[in-house]
Amino acid sequence: MNLFGHSTRMPTADQLLPGRPEAMPVADRHTVLDAPLRGPWPEGYRVAVFGMGCFWGAERIFWQLPGVYSTAAGYAGGSTPNPTYEEVCSGGTGHAEVVQVVYDPAKVSYEQLLKTFWENHDPTQGMRQGNDRGTQYRSIVLTTDAEQAAAAERTKQAFQPEVTAAGLGAITTEIAPLAEFYYAEDYHQQYLSDAKNPYGYCNHGPNGLSCPIGVARTGS
Repeated sequence: MNLFGHSTRMPTADQLLPGRPEAMPVADRHTVLDAPLRGPWPEGYRVAVFGMGCFWGAERIFWQLPGVYSTAAGYAGGSTPNPTYEEVCSGGTGHAEVVQVVYDPAKVSYEQLLKTFWENHDPTQGMRQGNDRGTQYRSIVLTTDAEQAAAAERTKQAFQPEVTAAGLGAITTEIAPLAEFYYAEDYHQQYLSDAKNPYGYCNHGPNGLSCPIGVARTGS
């Protein structure tokens, strides 16, 4: 939730905050999934990164999916190393609030993760999501390889006619290669879990639209 600022313009090089070399300390284990919060990950597992507004509700959506091994709230898409929440919210880092999703592709496909992403926020709002305004709340898919990039673009194009038919505008979701994922402060991790804030702020949920892609793969 935006408590600090609502800059809707990406910072220029001379406006970027310097950040710091130290990574943000976080707990060793996921509050809900009891999996490691940091890697290394099991062999064959993959990483996806999505930004769809406030990362609290977004993370909860993904940790509930079968096949997801671990999730974490963080910052990506900007330039400031190891930013704080206050710095990201100031608009001086260029980062979006994002969720890192570690998943078993034998149980859930990247396309299914994308379907969850597209159907649980409004991807047409530019530098905001609902009442949350600022560059940190922009819709973004950060990809780790060419296969993810192609799938993100393909599903974006497939979803646009559904969005248009609903009376909404052009999808503004940014699709870009992931440069670096920075963990958010520990109190943001699994913020909406029963152990922390089960009734906390969340503006995510089904948008009533269906992204026409394939179903998830299942099996061992």
